[in-house]
Amino acid sequence: MFAIFKREITSFFTTATGPLALVLFLLVNGLFLWVFKGPYNVFDYGFAELSAFFMLAPYIFLILIPGLSMKSFSEEMKLGTLELLLMRPLSPWALVLGKFLGIFILGIMALIPTTIYVWSISALGTEAGNFDFGLVMGSYFGMLLLLIAYTSIGIFTSTLSENQIVAFLLAILLSLFAYLGFESIAALITNGSLSLFIENFGMKAHYERIGRGIIDSRDVVYFISISIFFAYLTLTRLKQRH
Repeated sequence: MFAIFKREITSFFTTATGPLALVLFLLVNGLFLWVFKGPYNVFDYGFAELSAFFMLAPYIFLILIPGLSMKSFSEEMKLGTLELLLMRPLSPWALVLGKFLGIFILGIMALIPTTIYVWSISALGTEAGNFDFGLVMGSYFGMLLLLIAYTSIGIFTSTLSENQIVAFLLAILLSLFAYLGFESIAALITNGSLSLFIENFGMKAHYERIGRGIIDSRDVVYFISISIFFAYLTLTRLKQRH
């Protein structure tokens, strides 16, 4: 498993597209937060807090994570190396976990530089340091859970096609539906309790609850369950090819 994980990290940094994806993630975040006028601009928001960033990041992740994960199994299938990996004395679970951890760590690497926003917002307050760090830490925790779910979806879609662009688009569509789709469906329902029930199937409701500083075990279990479900689907796809 460690060899697969190391291979994912190494292959990411041996191509220009890998580091470029991280740079673009930070650049787009920075432009929306500090330059472009709009609902995500920190200066237009009127408060020294990072709510705008935590509202924006899930949508940028919808591009970043599929971009990182699209080659996980698509490239292996196209090059014919997937069969060789499956014939090695390595369990399919270890193969999936190695790929998953590689993408997950890369996602964390994209998040780490954004911690400078915490310092910047703290300095912008009426009193320097007058900032709710507990709420920020809770929001970052929610982003990690969202990252886990997006990564598992991206790895699964990479087993559906040898074409990386197809895998990329499928990951975006599936992740977007999982994050926003159920809320959109719930908005069409007039029955309040049924609407709330359907909305809770989506990632956005759970992510926003954690972002408000409410760390509920049910929300954590939800994201972990999503991840395990798509990891199982990935494993099923691999067994079909073995």
